[in-house]
Amino acid sequence: MKTPAAHTEGKIRGYDDVSLFEQTWLPAGDPRGVVALVHGIGEHSDRYGYLVKRLNDSGFAVCALDNRGHGRSGGVKGHVNTWADYREDLHVFMRYVIAKFPNIPVFLYGHSLGALIVTDYVLFYPDGIYGLIVSGHPLRPTGSAKPILIKIARVLSRYLPEFSLSLGLDDNTLSRDPAVVKAYREDPLVHRRVTARWGTEALAAVDRVRERAGEIRCPLLVLHGGADKINSPEGSRELYEKSSSGDKELFIYPGGYHEPHNDLDREKVASDVIAWLEARSEVK
Repeated sequence: MKTPAAHTEGKIRGYDDVSLFEQTWLPAGDPRGVVALVHGIGEHSDRYGYLVKRLNDSGFAVCALDNRGHGRSGGVKGHVNTWADYREDLHVFMRYVIAKFPNIPVFLYGHSLGALIVTDYVLFYPDGIYGLIVSGHPLRPTGSAKPILIKIARVLSRYLPEFSLSLGLDDNTLSRDPAVVKAYREDPLVHRRVTARWGTEALAAVDRVRERAGEIRCPLLVLHGGADKINSPEGSRELYEKSSSGDKELFIYPGGYHEPHNDLDREKVASDVIAWLEARSEVK
């Protein structure tokens, strides 16, 4: 597999001056398109290496952000004061990406938490992208939204917003590839806790996206592992069905776990993503 022609990394300022880590991988020639990548909860942008390489090999540049409170970005771990923190940080990042690659199609790709961030984002900022890719969307989280836990989080969010709670995720449900699970467990940039305020803001964002999914009109690609034990694939089906996009596709990978891009059938997942991008990357 080819190596990228160039890899750069740096820091940009979030909407409220929080330091955000960003990195870009360039293909060997002029990019035919750009994928702006938003990662999941508790992880960071370096965990998408296989997908990045495949995209680079196919002529696409990839720009990725570590969300606030994640990876090499600033902020309290697993915390936002309001969901608008994520939304406005992403707006800053998208303006940065579009300015960096003028006149080149830019696509937005989000996984899990990132999928929730990007679908919420296009409800407020629908212009400027050629398409939206969402993976493992948490529209129907499994096991993490029990009524008693929601009540506790709401009380704590009001009085102790930065009170830390365990995510309670089983590492083995991320991927069927033992090497992926091992790397995740040993990754010093991975964290496993979120705050009470994060929990209530995430639930509100899920409700907002569910209620307003019909406003999503851009080209849409929805990916989900069929055996995802963290977020039910039925949530992705619901998002797909509710979207008003006239150009949308849904891929549910039989037996797949939570991270399609890191699972045993990642070659097919990457090929599906690339084929979708290639069909929509002609410069208008």
